[in-house]
Amino acid sequence: MRPFFKTWLTICLLLPLAAHATNREQRLPNVNGYTPKSHASAPSSKSKKSLKTAPQLSSKSSLVPPMATKESSDVLSRAVNVLGTPYRWGGSSPSKGFDCSGLVKYAFNDATFDLPRTSNAMASGHGEKVDRADLKPGDLIFFNIKSRRVNHVAIYLGNDRFIHAPRRGKSVTIDTLKKPYWENHYVVAKRVLPKDQKALQVVQR
Repeated sequence: MRPFFKTWLTICLLLPLAAHATNREQRLPNVNGYTPKSHASAPSSKSKKSLKTAPQLSSKSSLVPPMATKESSDVLSRAVNVLGTPYRWGGSSPSKGFDCSGLVKYAFNDATFDLPRTSNAMASGHGEKVDRADLKPGDLIFFNIKSRRVNHVAIYLGNDRFIHAPRRGKSVTIDTLKKPYWENHYVVAKRVLPKDQKALQVVQR
């Protein structure tokens, strides 16, 4: 009986060890939807990219192209966000309406930029003159409509498009320099800089 007892005892001791060794190689079951992290597969490069949240752009903000500086980006955002606001001579706010220079003053924000109130004053020696071929988003473009002097201003958006408050009976809208009317009345473009030049240099680095 003793040899039989030893054999039986050996089998009893080895069976749990063998079962444990076998189970250790198997994947643990998914309990209540949870799978231990040690068995979770590493995310692929594609899945990592898909985890990045895409920016939520409204139909208006999608019109704003990428800017070189925070200041110019803010300018275009403010202007585009008031699309559809009615024209009003002397107006400079979304609640009261805009004329062309009022829209520019509002978009450029007096706290950051120091701009005159009229389009002619803006065009007269204010800012840096820019060739039409070198226009950048945020530049001011000036026109002479039914006059020899500058009497209309708009903000350049890029791709020959600009935003402006056209005239009475119209609203803030986006137009294009490719139209013969605007080509014929185009005068000059200016690039205005923030009051704080040091802040601009930090942004551009």
